[in-house]
Amino acid sequence: MRQERHLAPREANFRPLTPLDFLERTVSIYPDRPAVIWRNRRYSYRGFGELVGRFAAMLRQKGIKARDTVSVMAPNRPEMLAAHYAIPMVGAVLNTINTRLDADTVSYILKHSESKLFLVDPTCADVAKRAAADLEVAIVLLDDGNGSGAVESFDALVEHENPDPISTSAVTDEWQPICLNYTSGTTGRPKGVVYHHRGAYLNALGNVLSLSLTTSSVYLWTLPMFHCNGWCHTWAVTAAGGTHVCLDRVEPSLIFRAIEAHGVTHLSCAPVVLYMLLNHPDRSLKEPSRRVLLATGGASPTSALIRQLDVLGFDLVHLYGLTESFGPATLCALRDDWRLTSDEDKARALARQGVRHLTANRVRVVDQQGVDVPSDGVNVGEIVLNGNTLMAGYYGDERATEEAFIGGEFHTGDLAVRHPDGYIEIKDRAKDIIISGGENISSLEVESVLHQHPAVLLAAVVAVPDEKWGETPCAVIELKEGTSATPEELTVFCRSRLAAFKVPRMFLFQTIPKTATGKVQKYQLRAELRASDRS
Repeated sequence: MRQERHLAPREANFRPLTPLDFLERTVSIYPDRPAVIWRNRRYSYRGFGELVGRFAAMLRQKGIKARDTVSVMAPNRPEMLAAHYAIPMVGAVLNTINTRLDADTVSYILKHSESKLFLVDPTCADVAKRAAADLEVAIVLLDDGNGSGAVESFDALVEHENPDPISTSAVTDEWQPICLNYTSGTTGRPKGVVYHHRGAYLNALGNVLSLSLTTSSVYLWTLPMFHCNGWCHTWAVTAAGGTHVCLDRVEPSLIFRAIEAHGVTHLSCAPVVLYMLLNHPDRSLKEPSRRVLLATGGASPTSALIRQLDVLGFDLVHLYGLTESFGPATLCALRDDWRLTSDEDKARALARQGVRHLTANRVRVVDQQGVDVPSDGVNVGEIVLNGNTLMAGYYGDERATEEAFIGGEFHTGDLAVRHPDGYIEIKDRAKDIIISGGENISSLEVESVLHQHPAVLLAAVVAVPDEKWGETPCAVIELKEGTSATPEELTVFCRSRLAAFKVPRMFLFQTIPKTATGKVQKYQLRAELRASDRS
């Protein structure tokens, strides 16, 4: 077919993809449906649209323009959700900051991102003020929900603004940045991951389809919105016309009460939160007959975990992704055609990270030459991604961007196998593999065994130096409240389930360092162990 000029895209048949479209559509179709619930506040979609419009008008009044960066440091609350629409609606770039970061790191992010405005929750005000002390960035304090304010308060600034109409006009190119998310910085300073409107739109729609979000969905915000923009659920739930229920903090009692009070249908969280829920007395508040779809990432669920969650009325979905892939890139849900006769069968199935959802990246598992490993569930390779839901790159870091995309694919650093049915299963992070006497030991495999012990709440396995073997596994353990275990007992437990060389030579009982989203910080554990070894 010949190329003809009149067949080129035109204004009538092409517009840039942007998640701002989701809010515009939902407000116009479902204006009276509940949009956001937080404390004693309730917004219909009409009311939430007006909040976003006043927010956008305030940004214009403050001089924010296209490609300016606006930072937000706040827990899950309506203004944090509104920021995901208002800031890109004026063509600016949203930078959400982890509420657990120290002032020095926050200061680095503000400076590196060239932030023009800093919106801050009162709980983060002290850190934020110290971080911005020597920078030319204005701070706007979000109201605490109880009527108190500040000289430069968000409520005072937006109260008298006429709301801008919900519009996508500022998005002239779907590749323009919508967000700037900083990685946790496991080595050196954090890197700024640039999201584009196209990827945010597609990954949000993929989440809608994968998690079966509808107008009847009620999504509980236990996952921080500052983490990969809440895995793009900030846009996905709105696209479906569902209800956002915001929680200030992750506490089991608050979660159980919110589930029952609001008829929650969906939530997402790290594995550590699951154990918190199962070991909290308020679990008795949960009505098991009302099923809740629970999406989690990270460590593989054990048979005991699956059984207890099922009894409580939670249906588990296992996800996998990275900040660089807009959050979830694959998912593993139990399929009707799988013949699973026991909880152990379900655990083995859900231990896998699954297959990509409809709009996510293509997933390959390759050897060191870039060749696909056999789909036999045995041969290990690196997960590489290719598709529309990958970052544009690292802001201000061309070298790191080129390294990440070397060979025309994004290199995750995660090691996995591919099973005959196409499902992938992660064996470890490349940097977390323990090589003992020339044998590779998967820290995830050892952790999975330890999580089966009735006294173990959380286990993290890392390498420690060994004169004979080079390095050996060390298990750091958090015990469930009211239980006890000894190194000898755990050694015997592991020996009955693992090859001898995989059994940890050392057990430590202590609090395990975690990120704000509940992910174990193994790099910090390794640093602590090295420091204690030197002392």
